[in-house]
Amino acid sequence: DIIERLQLQDARLFISSFDRPNIRYTIVEKREATAQLLRFIRDEHLGDAGIVYCQSRKKVEETAAWLCDSGIPALPYHAGLDARVRQANQDQFLRSEGVVMVATIAFGMGIDKPDVRFVAHLDMPKNIEGYYQETGRAGRDGEPADAWMCYGLQDVVNQRRMIDESPAEETFKQGLRGKLEALLGLAEATDCRRVRLLRYFGEDSQSCGNCDNCLQAPEVWDATDAARKLLSTIYRVQQLSGFGFGAGHIIDILRGKVTDKVAQRSHQGLSTFGIGADLSESQWRSVLRQLLAIDAVKVDAQAFNTLALTAGSRAVLRGEVPVHLRVAAPKMGKHRTLRTGSATLPKVAAELDVAAQARFAALKAWRASVAREHNLPAYVIFHDATLAAIAHSAPQSLDALQGISGIGARKLEAYGAAVLAVVTGQACEIAG
Repeated sequence: DIIERLQLQDARLFISSFDRPNIRYTIVEKREATAQLLRFIRDEHLGDAGIVYCQSRKKVEETAAWLCDSGIPALPYHAGLDARVRQANQDQFLRSEGVVMVATIAFGMGIDKPDVRFVAHLDMPKNIEGYYQETGRAGRDGEPADAWMCYGLQDVVNQRRMIDESPAEETFKQGLRGKLEALLGLAEATDCRRVRLLRYFGEDSQSCGNCDNCLQAPEVWDATDAARKLLSTIYRVQQLSGFGFGAGHIIDILRGKVTDKVAQRSHQGLSTFGIGADLSESQWRSVLRQLLAIDAVKVDAQAFNTLALTAGSRAVLRGEVPVHLRVAAPKMGKHRTLRTGSATLPKVAAELDVAAQARFAALKAWRASVAREHNLPAYVIFHDATLAAIAHSAPQSLDALQGISGIGARKLEAYGAAVLAVVTGQACEIAG
């Protein structure tokens, strides 16, 4: 696009892979989003730096406050904050260890913090490009990192509504819908997420073995019959009443619940009343969410977010297209961690023996102190990989220290004596 617009002749192209193999992609069904986020951080990334993206400023502030109340050091960042507060929060995130930044998409451009261990989304982004860019802020040091997203029915409704209500030209909105549908396809995928993501950018790959679907294959069920029941109910309600209804009402009809609204509209007399009693409300919401994702149902934003059929509904109703969906996730119970080993240590440090891990912890504490004293980001002093190498080799002289990757003449002069003091002091403690 740039070459075409600038009419460049014989431009040199530099193209690299979009793959970030150290990032593990996980997308979970949204139930209790903040509780799910807290469990993810505590189980996988306690003490790690991370970024949590939210769609609204209000949600940013509420989530940051809630994490702080839950013992997770978190800071808010959005365009509505005073510029001095934003800058102070950004500086603290860059220069401190283990701080979580909760932000809108206003945060991230130009941020170079290599040891961000996770990027989480509490709300779905607008498209795969945004998702890829935001998740790409994790693990820039090459160490294992997580891209975690919580995704639910309301995310689909909100994103489609924003497109429908946009004043843009219809052709432009069609492009936005296509990008959103690609992201929905990624969210609902039952195969390798990395393969899907890279395919979108025109790159072929093999199953990665490092996304949630590869690590624990999702259960899939034949939802063709359930989909036809739901679509038929939407159609019959529209025919009887002359207008549509929202998801809750449609699900009440399917499950045979005689609510005040159902009785008022005489919807208990519909032939589809109660034919979906075998599925729970959450299961029906999962079916609806996935039908929205494949554009077999739409939400009419101009009619109070009521459900309506689409051009794709007919083939499903006729049984011409099979519908296979993910099994709805169970309610939150004990979380099962997919990654083995230490969640709070970088990969290189997790492989250290007990004595070396103690040295690594002491070196990190020393680095944090120096960073605060000089008002610098910790990674500017030494990267985690360098500290891990020092902890592993336990050098006893400046010459031995200089032989470690990441320690040049300037850093040796500035920090060499202090590093040796930490290493030898730690050795004395272990020996004692």
